[in-house]
Amino acid sequence: MIKVGIYGASGYMGGEAIRVLMEHPEAEIAWLTSRGDKPVEYFHKNFYGMGLKFVKPEETTPCDVVFSALPSGQIMKQARELVEAGTRVIDLGADFRLRSREDWERIYGRTHSDWGMAQDASYGIPELHREEIRTARVIANPGCFSSAAILGLAPLIKRKLVDPSKIIVDGLSGTAGAGAETDRAIHHPEIGNNLVPYNVTDHRHTYEIEQELGLLGDTKVSVHFTTTYAPITRGILDICHCFPDRRVSRDELLELYKEFYKDEFFIKIIDLPKEEGASWQYAPYPWVAAVSGSNYCHIGLDVDERRGRIVVFSVLDSIGKGGAHAAVQNMNLMFGLEETTGLKRSGLHPY
Repeated sequence: MIKVGIYGASGYMGGEAIRVLMEHPEAEIAWLTSRGDKPVEYFHKNFYGMGLKFVKPEETTPCDVVFSALPSGQIMKQARELVEAGTRVIDLGADFRLRSREDWERIYGRTHSDWGMAQDASYGIPELHREEIRTARVIANPGCFSSAAILGLAPLIKRKLVDPSKIIVDGLSGTAGAGAETDRAIHHPEIGNNLVPYNVTDHRHTYEIEQELGLLGDTKVSVHFTTTYAPITRGILDICHCFPDRRVSRDELLELYKEFYKDEFFIKIIDLPKEEGASWQYAPYPWVAAVSGSNYCHIGLDVDERRGRIVVFSVLDSIGKGGAHAAVQNMNLMFGLEETTGLKRSGLHPY
């Protein structure tokens, strides 16, 4: 059994990691940390009566891998010591995601305390970095918006079908992505029946998207990315607009996407026909609720042939495929397990 420790287990991401790992046939939770004195059930009522207990960070014991759901800037201080002791690290935060130290320190407003670890880390999208992840000591789990956009745009960038300098991504997020701390914008009376734009330019996930797509296409990529909170709990919808350098059809692109992801269990390309004569087209496009509580990413697309625009819709659970479930997928690879182990559950519907 793989012994797993979870730092910062009182938050939503930590709680989702607990839920998935408790059902994993090859993993056992060694410990969960919280700096406060409240019990697990105070934060996660779904674990009432399960016998789970928090320990203080200084009370942790050696284990095979740690998941870090700590605030940015924390796990970087411990990662080297953990790795040197033989423990692998999967960071659900942002400490190791970027390759540019200048960008990281400007975006996160602090000095990185171990840039060597950041350079050694593998970016945790298995569909694009599978072989690196197998041997990695440190995994940088992607941001939730980043995962959806990168997976949604990867086939187009890899095949060099679109202008890499003119990519627009509109990201809609459920409020779980903001974490468990109270904030007015995500307080129910404010977000209910509302849409709240935030960090509409220079969002930190922009740099991850540009970095990974740039590596994939071996070119500089410019992404114009804007985010909005929606009145849902879990979920990401990235609406990606890009502009092809030649005429393409929806059918042609669907075949491209299906071929690109043909061996990827968790990526589903929505290949449903448009309904003849229907005034409102819904069937060809993915829905956020369909992936809730799961490790799946659903991708759909359409083409405005008259104006020369491709629209890609990419949906995932912000703390599932966009967080804790993807971390478990990475763990499976790191320890030589079948990649889908403990992760085949379908999305909750209705949700």
